[in-house]
Amino acid sequence: MSPVFAHGSLRLYLLSLLEESPKHGYELIQALTDRSGGTYSPSAGTIYPRLAKLEEEGLVTKTSDGRKTVYEITEAGRAELAARAGELDGIEDQLTDSVRRIADEVRSGVTAAMKSLRADLASAAREAKQSSKPGPSWTTASEESADQKVQGRLALHETDVSINEFRQAVRAELREHVARGGVLDEATVSALRADLVAVRDRLQERLRSS
Repeated sequence: MSPVFAHGSLRLYLLSLLEESPKHGYELIQALTDRSGGTYSPSAGTIYPRLAKLEEEGLVTKTSDGRKTVYEITEAGRAELAARAGELDGIEDQLTDSVRRIADEVRSGVTAAMKSLRADLASAAREAKQSSKPGPSWTTASEESADQKVQGRLALHETDVSINEFRQAVRAELREHVARGGVLDEATVSALRADLVAVRDRLQERLRSS
C-alpha cells in the first residue's frame, strides 16, 4: 500500500498536532487515524522515535501525567512551524491525496476480492453439479453449499481483520507502557500469555460445540 507521508513529513505534522494541544502518544496515533479517515494508523514504533528526536532537538518537551507521557510543543517548535508553514500546507494536500489513493487501492482490493468470491461461488456450484444427480432438489442444494462456502470465507476474513486489530492494539499499549518507562516483568508476560491461552481454549471449545 502506498505510504501516507513522504520522508520527513510526519515529523512536521506531529509538531502541528502538538501545536493544537499537548497530547500523549496514543492521542497522536488516534489523531492521525482520524485525519486519514482510518486509512493510516501508525504504530507506537513509528511515533515514539520521532517524538524522541523532536525532544532531542528542543522542539517538544514531555511530562509525566500519571501513567502517561504528555508531549508539548516548545517555542522553538512553534518557530519551526511558522518558518515551514508552506511545507505544512503541502503536507495537508499530500495527506488528502494519499488518503484518496489508499481508498482507491482498498476499493480495488475489495473489487478483486469480490471477483474471487464470485469465482469460488461458480466453482462450488460446478462441483456440486458434477457430484449430484439431476433432480428437482439439486439447484437448491448446490446453491446452499456454494453460499455456505462463500459465507465461510467472508467470516474467516472478518475474523482475520479482528485478530489483527486486536494484536495491533495490544502491541501499541505495550509499547506505550514501555515508552513511559514502565517495566514488563516476567510475571506480567506470563499472565498475558496465560490469558491468551485461556482465550484460545475457549475458542476451541466453542468451535467443537458448534
